Amino acid sequence: MSFRPAPLRAAAVLAAVFIAARVIYRVLFNGAGLGEPLLFDLPAVRLPAPFAHVAVFGPVSGPGLWAAAASAFPIAATILGFGVLNSLVDISRGFVRLARRGPLQGVARTLVVAWAALPALADAVSSVRLAFRLRGERFGPRALVPILERTLEHAGRVAAALELRGFGAARRHTPDGGPRPGAPLTIRDAHFSIGDTRIEVTEFVPRPGVTVVTGATGAGKSTVLRGTAGLLSHVDGGSISGTVRVGWADRAAVPPRETARQVGVVLQNPRAAFATSRVRDEIGLALELRGLAPAAAKYQVREAAELVGVTALLDRNLSTLSAGEATLVAIAAAVVDSPSLLLVDEPLADLDADARDRVITVLASLALDAGICVIVAEHRAAALTAVADAWWTVVDGALLPGTPPPAAAAEAVAAEQTATTAHPSKAPAHFAGEPVLEASGLAVHRKGATLVRDANLALHRGTITALVGPNGAGKSSLLVALALGEGTDRSTAKPPVQGAASGGRTRDVRVALVPDASDDLFTRDTVAGELRAAERRISKARRTDAPLAPGTAAAHLSRLRGGAPMPDGNEHPRDLSAGERRILAIALQTLDRPEVLLIDEPTRGLDPAARAAVAAALLAAAEQGAAVLIATHDLPFAHSLAARILPMRDGVAPARALAPNPTPADAPGPVAASAWPPRTAQEVPAAASPAAVSPAAQVSAAAAASRPRRVRLPRGGELLVLAAANLLALAAFCWPLLGTALPKDAAAALPFAALAIAPVAAVAVVLALDGSVRSAHTVALLGVLAAVGTAVRVASTGVGGVEAVFILLILAGRAFGARFGLLLGAATIAVSSVVTGGLGPWTPFQVFACAWVGAGAGLLPKGVRGRAELWLLAGYGAVASYLFGLLTNLWFWPFAVGYGTGISYQPGAPLGTNLSSFLLYSLLTSTAGWDTLRSVTTIIGIVVVGRAVLAAFRRVKPVSSLGGNGAVTRSAPARDRLQLTP
Repeated sequence: MSFRPAPLRAAAVLAAVFIAARVIYRVLFNGAGLGEPLLFDLPAVRLPAPFAHVAVFGPVSGPGLWAAAASAFPIAATILGFGVLNSLVDISRGFVRLARRGPLQGVARTLVVAWAALPALADAVSSVRLAFRLRGERFGPRALVPILERTLEHAGRVAAALELRGFGAARRHTPDGGPRPGAPLTIRDAHFSIGDTRIEVTEFVPRPGVTVVTGATGAGKSTVLRGTAGLLSHVDGGSISGTVRVGWADRAAVPPRETARQVGVVLQNPRAAFATSRVRDEIGLALELRGLAPAAAKYQVREAAELVGVTALLDRNLSTLSAGEATLVAIAAAVVDSPSLLLVDEPLADLDADARDRVITVLASLALDAGICVIVAEHRAAALTAVADAWWTVVDGALLPGTPPPAAAAEAVAAEQTATTAHPSKAPAHFAGEPVLEASGLAVHRKGATLVRDANLALHRGTITALVGPNGAGKSSLLVALALGEGTDRSTAKPPVQGAASGGRTRDVRVALVPDASDDLFTRDTVAGELRAAERRISKARRTDAPLAPGTAAAHLSRLRGGAPMPDGNEHPRDLSAGERRILAIALQTLDRPEVLLIDEPTRGLDPAARAAVAAALLAAAEQGAAVLIATHDLPFAHSLAARILPMRDGVAPARALAPNPTPADAPGPVAASAWPPRTAQEVPAAASPAAVSPAAQVSAAAAASRPRRVRLPRGGELLVLAAANLLALAAFCWPLLGTALPKDAAAALPFAALAIAPVAAVAVVLALDGSVRSAHTVALLGVLAAVGTAVRVASTGVGGVEAVFILLILAGRAFGARFGLLLGAATIAVSSVVTGGLGPWTPFQVFACAWVGAGAGLLPKGVRGRAELWLLAGYGAVASYLFGLLTNLWFWPFAVGYGTGISYQPGAPLGTNLSSFLLYSLLTSTAGWDTLRSVTTIIGIVVVGRAVLAAFRRVKPVSSLGGNGAVTRSAPARDRLQLTP
């Protein structure tokens, strides 16, 4: 148990404010004139009807003030008590426990995903904020669109990860995972199709060992792996024909969740698909989803961690892992249940040489020692030569037997290692003329850590320089510092970054950066809109110069593309291919003809044609006089540009560079993985028994057999429970008004009844809807959007009633339906209350109020579109803002004011009296201020970002009902946007 002081401090402040407010209410309404001495003899002023029973001011005495303060102590003590509870208890771990077993697994898993998505959301905000600075735009409401786009893509990856781990599986597995045929995978006369891509496989029956699938980027390697995993036909919206059997299962008929124990999958960029927050929980997620006993699960997690070599990372937060560590953790999570087949998609991408060696060694060990059939799709396949048992390649739409890469490819790997580690003074490069940009002794610090130290470099016009080095060397941080003019210089007295001298003075240099996450630069919903916005921005920045003529940006983009236009100027920028998106980002950042162009990882995820197009764009920029600096792990690409190589390691970048094409003659021996001798198929052992690999499987037999199946209520019963629970919740809100119909003694018990009814009603709603949250896609989308709502709510809490979270709830409810809006509102309150330490008796009331806001948007007329839809939603937002304030005030009004004032709740009094007192209280404390500001904020937000956010949501449409088996579709193989569709 750990102690967090922040919730207790917040509770103490809230308790003090509550006591002060109780005293103010007593003085303001009827005075506080109990006893002597009399402090103020204020004249009482009676209000006109319908508030004639209320008097403003009156005598104020010391004992009266003390009595008012003392009357607030019980509630203040309750607030402090919950503050202590929130400080001592880690509620987020409770989400994890609920997700493991019990009747709330679907909703609890959503909360776990939301909690885990918060670091990814913080990274998205930082990345988009940087992108806005690079574009020269103010970080404002429009930034919500690229942030949402990133988080929605994250939701698609998390959905795939949950599906592959077995979320929602109905099949009851035997302790060893079911019958195991001789071949873990059999593919014959099969076709994998998605969009315009069609891969033919005549026969593919890999045996235990390491099988490598090669091919150009975009050739279809991932299509084959996703088809084998089941994502292609059951998640991505593609199709499979022919014979594709994974263990006992027909892949076309059985979804991935039902084969989670037979097939382990590591997707590209595994860090983006993590569904928990700790390494231990991520590795054990598949075990939790099938209800394995905690002791057995703990044993298997440690066993998998030891097998992969990540035992030291078990208690680490996933957000703190390096790229190599994240890949190893993903492998451990994939093999924790001892699968017979392991599919790994481009595990070496973006890894430095040391991290690649560790991953290769682990994969070889799994195949050799554990008898797992490991299939690796990798375009950097030369590094796998020493451990591969079989080679296949995807060529011209067909998976065919292949051969190991030639020796030259292996030498290129060694040369790459040399280029990133060798001392640069061996081959200095000389350039004539003054550098256009020079950095001397540059250091970059962030949050107390030194990311770059003593960096020295000089960039010249018309040249291309490649900054290479291992992960974490500081390449990206150096590029950002150069672009923004940040950093410190502790070695010299001159500015660390400066342009070439002109007339005896250092002049400003226009520097443009295309970041690694270049899609964050897109803030409009069409390509043409992006180009027009760039023209306006540059014309405004020039001020005195002539504005850019319409079409200038489109012509510039065409030049960078070698005269080829974009497919459709009205297409969404994120719907373009990966190469087209990268070139569009380069065009946006070079429209003003910068003197220095910086690009981070220009070839990530690009196929050969796109790489050639990006190379042509960079060469064109250099020919126009720009000094180009790229940070990359792709040394062959840098060589193709005849770039000078600038190695960087441990945050140090020297000023001198290696020759453009270092020869392998000076290279050291092959990578460390070469210690594994090449093996033939005859030397590969037969598949090991899972029970032999994992003794804990026997312990889990009873738990697996007795796992309670989640039951969904019939549609009619679900609606009945929802209606009854919401009516009870409404009664809990309205208890002060309902009490007028009861005898005075009975009415006195209503406050306690309301506090008991609200959480019971909330649990009833969750129980009714939990069975319908069966789709991994719904869980992921709900969780990620709840994280967004949490961030928005926390950021806007206490800012004059600016409840910006209403914008998200209304737009999501409109796009995804009333049920989704109801759950999103509830999940947002749950997660944000844990983040802020604000759980208390008030939480169920907040849950229902926000849930109703989201659900109400989903019940609005469906046929309204365009501008009319925005005005409809804005009007609903205004009404919802005031109703939200009235409802949340109503249940708390008697507790806030207490007894003895003119606006206090009076048990047994006429309805008109209590209603008028409440309306006066609400008008003064909320309606005229907070609620009005909330309404204005919601209207402005919906008008400003509503169209773009709705478009983003509708491009990622979830299943038509929460219980459906949704799909994530890809419109084309080159387009990597994930989309959830009905």
